[in-house]
Amino acid sequence: MKILITGNMGYVGPGVVSQLRATYPEATLIGYDMAYFANCLTNAPYLPESKLDQQLFGDVRTMPVEVLEGVDAVVQLAAISNDPMGNKFEEVTLDVNYRSAIRIAEMAKAAGVKNYVFASSCSMYGAASEMAKTEDSELNPLTAYARSKVATEKELAPIAGDGFTVTCLRFATACGMSDRLRLDLVLNDFVAGAISSGKITILSDGTPWRPLIHVKDMARAIEWAITRTTDNGGEFLAVNAGSNEWNYQVKELAEAVAEVIPGTEVSVNLEAAPDKRSYRVNFDLFKSLAPNHQPQVSLKQAIEELRDGLQQMEFKDGDFRNSLLMRLKVLNQLQEINAINESLEWQRSKNKVAEKAELETA
Repeated sequence: MKILITGNMGYVGPGVVSQLRATYPEATLIGYDMAYFANCLTNAPYLPESKLDQQLFGDVRTMPVEVLEGVDAVVQLAAISNDPMGNKFEEVTLDVNYRSAIRIAEMAKAAGVKNYVFASSCSMYGAASEMAKTEDSELNPLTAYARSKVATEKELAPIAGDGFTVTCLRFATACGMSDRLRLDLVLNDFVAGAISSGKITILSDGTPWRPLIHVKDMARAIEWAITRTTDNGGEFLAVNAGSNEWNYQVKELAEAVAEVIPGTEVSVNLEAAPDKRSYRVNFDLFKSLAPNHQPQVSLKQAIEELRDGLQQMEFKDGDFRNSLLMRLKVLNQLQEINAINESLEWQRSKNKVAEKAELETA
């Protein structure tokens, strides 16, 4: 089996590579990534990409068809991956998350790829209601990131068929320790606050609902999807990926962290405007289709793992929301040093200012 994983050098990718290598030791695993976050390693015992057979560096917006030669399954992780980044780079988000995903799917089908797995998101459901969202619920994307996922799913559906199986995993909000940890995620943020300052500051009033999933459980879902057959969900499947037990209100998450890390002070913003990004999700379909790949990590285990990982990193940054553990900060820094341009493409030549300066000093 030959598996291509795009966007493998982010937060989720290392766990996916590790899971697939353990499950398919003889498989050929190929990574394809822009490497924005390649150096954002967090207490990793070794380079995660060492488990790959090949690491390719490139932009999914221009990925050549040759990369797909002989590939059996594609895992499309590549994305501008959260709301702050999506808001700042809206057109790039559509290019990377949506247009590139469709282009690669079309190329993959033509190349004879059997399974295409798209990392989608439960964020497309938007505002809350009394009932937990199912796959048949109305979609109400509130951000550029969520809109990109909706658009991709819509256009992937007609591509599926004729031996090309498409699975869209509508993941809950990611959490947990990773070889490339992000702190711009709700549970990770709370544990970081507890470790660095003994305080958790909830920016909302604490009532919004969030479904969560550990990165290791995301990898298990992807392992299932890359070999899913059409008799188990059809040629095209969009399925909520997570667990009913992992629907929590934000204040419940903070309280759970405080219980694991004693002495943590929790504060909520009672004056905050209502957070529209609030929803519960029903994961019954995923449980029925993938009974052997259900989430295994508990909330307490996720918190303990984050605590231990951050302590091993000797993490003490109370101002971590302005650190390079926030993905938008990484992209901003790369732009500041002229490593990437406004379209988030790597700069291949000297900028005009530098050229002019060199001419004037020559």
